[in-house]
Amino acid sequence: MLALIVGTGQMPKVVADAQSAPPLVCMLDGNAPDGLVPDLTFRLETLGSLLVDLGTRGVTDVCFVGGIARPTLDPAALDAETAPLVPLFQQALQQGDDGALRIVLDIFEKTGFAVRGVEDLVPVLLATGGVYGDAWPDAQMRRDAEAGAAHIAREGARDIGQACVVAGGCVIGMEDAAGTDALIARMSAKPEDRAILFKAPKPGQEWRIDLPTIGPDTITACAAAGFAGIVIDAGDVLVLDRDACVALADQHGLVLWARTGD
Repeated sequence: MLALIVGTGQMPKVVADAQSAPPLVCMLDGNAPDGLVPDLTFRLETLGSLLVDLGTRGVTDVCFVGGIARPTLDPAALDAETAPLVPLFQQALQQGDDGALRIVLDIFEKTGFAVRGVEDLVPVLLATGGVYGDAWPDAQMRRDAEAGAAHIAREGARDIGQACVVAGGCVIGMEDAAGTDALIARMSAKPEDRAILFKAPKPGQEWRIDLPTIGPDTITACAAAGFAGIVIDAGDVLVLDRDACVALADQHGLVLWARTGD
């Protein structure tokens, strides 16, 4: 039996709907997904009880899907099953996003659950290489994509982010803990800048729990910011509702390119 540990956004419903049997939907309190009603809600302070409950229900596999705001830990709300995990929680909350996620993943695996990635459960979401829409990248955009890839490889090793904005060979914006949407929202580009959003996994990133994602909202936001295109790593990024993404890219004259680079 599969359980989805869900957060915000559209992806949890997409993954749930793609399964042949309904999964058990478990929501971290305060992180409701779009269009999907959870079967149960838990807090960080009750994670131990959730693990016991999942085992009792016959769950064997879990998948983490959706956006989750970094929680705080209220010692007064801890239950008996969760108290032994507090040292691990404290370690996770002191680390960057990737380090924290690895600790959470380790807790589930040591409890006996197989952790599945979204790309494993819905492989069609994984970007395949090529230009998706009518607009094609020019020579400058290809150079900017290389610059973006190099920047993510360098800065991502410090667990900083999965996306950056590049124009004229220079990185002019980098994703931080606020995420890709916040990065795009604070950027503004002139048409002649031909700025692009570049998105790819950080080096050594744990695929099963935090794979980069774009969707229709990403396309709309990039168009509003005046970008010329969106470039992602083929095989390393999830594309939510690809047909809608392509239609929006064509509508706004944006390049949408899944790059098959290093």
